[in-house]
Amino acid sequence: MNLTDTQQAILALIAERIDAEGFPPSQTEIARAFGFKGVRAAQYHLEALEAAGAIERLPGRARGIRVLQPPPQAQRELGLVAAPAIDEDALRLPVLGRVAAGAPIGSAAGIEPDNYVLLDRNMFFPSPDYLLKVKGDSMRDEGIFDGDLIGVHRTHDARSGQIVVARIDDEITVKLLKIGKDRIRLLPRNPDYAPIEVLPDQDFAIEGLYCGLVRPNR
Repeated sequence: MNLTDTQQAILALIAERIDAEGFPPSQTEIARAFGFKGVRAAQYHLEALEAAGAIERLPGRARGIRVLQPPPQAQRELGLVAAPAIDEDALRLPVLGRVAAGAPIGSAAGIEPDNYVLLDRNMFFPSPDYLLKVKGDSMRDEGIFDGDLIGVHRTHDARSGQIVVARIDDEITVKLLKIGKDRIRLLPRNPDYAPIEVLPDQDFAIEGLYCGLVRPNR
């Protein structure tokens, strides 16, 4: 398949969601996961994947996507076992601790890596700088579950609607960022959890963008 890095990453996301949940992500979820401004960009990449023979789109179904050619990283159980040789598509990423998909649980800043994991860079978009282990299930409707390792692209800039790793008074959490005219909220993707509203006197910063995940064998 002659696919771009973004298209390979979208294919990996589709395969992972089907494997984990039994159904693929919607176009809106794909657009949100990759920071697209609208669903048209997601449609473009899905059309390219279909033209390449990687997927089949089933007409008349909102989530009608069937994977015809799983990405190589999915065939290698999401790359958690290191490949025999390091190539230009390999990333050696440090696991820097835990991040809450629930209530914030503590800072990952300034700690030594728990270990390093060798992964295919095409699993992520944008390219991550480190991994965090998820604790909790507040992001389950985005396909992020307890025990997952999420890739984080280190940046202090993010747009409303992106999934971010944020720091609130030295506590770290992963949530959907919502920027309003007079407030910032961090939204869970599980109705059992309440949104977190950032108060004016709190020390708040974006630590990075969520850019994909791997699911260790359990």
